[in-house]
Amino acid sequence: MRQNNAAGHVAALVTILIWGTTFISTKVLLTDFQPIEILFFRFVMGLFALLIACPHRMKGTTGRQELVFAGAGLCGVCLYYLLENIALTCTMASNVGVIISVAPFFTVILSHLFLKQEEKLGAGFFVGFVVAMAGIALISFNGAAVELSPAGGFCADPA
Repeated sequence: MRQNNAAGHVAALVTILIWGTTFISTKVLLTDFQPIEILFFRFVMGLFALLIACPHRMKGTTGRQELVFAGAGLCGVCLYYLLENIALTCTMASNVGVIISVAPFFTVILSHLFLKQEEKLGAGFFVGFVVAMAGIALISFNGAAVELSPAGGFCADPA
């Protein structure tokens, strides 16, 4: 069981590192490409990666289910990355990074409030929230002036 936990933590760390670099990479790419072009290339690379990882159709799925999966990916992930790319044209990568990093915390708080889950949010959650926000602010801003852009912030996290 301990080995599975370690593998999960390593996978989460790798995901965070890769996802964290996308803001800066996209900001650099925006000097030569439009947001929709970056989105297209990202999806083409993702398609090739998925075809390499699983070159055949999933067993136990119908063509209709595959279309639903494709539609869900198009509506959810595609819209997310398009808005992220547009947000990066309106504001700094550090601002978008902070907004995206804060989103899961607010998802937990809102789900707790609206879904009426029995699990209580303890002091550990709130201490972790404050520590995480302080860390994000220290890393992202690093003494630079905060530049706010409501349009960029809304595109980064419209929820």
